[in-house]
Amino acid sequence: MIQQTFVIIKPEGVKRGLVGEIISRFEKKGLKIKKLAFRQISQELAKLHYSHLKDKPFFPKIIEAFTAGEVALLILEGEEAIQTVRTLIGHTDPLVAQPGTIRGDYGTVLPYNIVHASDCTTAADVEIERFFG
Repeated sequence: MIQQTFVIIKPEGVKRGLVGEIISRFEKKGLKIKKLAFRQISQELAKLHYSHLKDKPFFPKIIEAFTAGEVALLILEGEEAIQTVRTLIGHTDPLVAQPGTIRGDYGTVLPYNIVHASDCTTAADVEIERFFG
């Protein structure tokens, strides 16, 4: 099934010059870029995006990391795009993410795990609307 999904290459990925490498991995897997934008994320938008984690002790660190610089926002499209992207990016914690995944190869320690990706169609729809309007 053809799907769209949403990906954010976080500030540490942009600062380290990994945008092209990360996008290349998606394209090599057959995903198409439907939209790409670079933007600085405001504190308010970051807090909205991560509101499901607001009661966690690490919430302030996530917001700080997410707003530390420009991000790359992507809408990707392809066959089973959501699961394909989730497999490519790997486990949330880069210390346990498998080598060969984006987080396993480029992530350091939480909250610096390089990318965010929608985990289901509902989240993809909400996040695409939130960041692209």
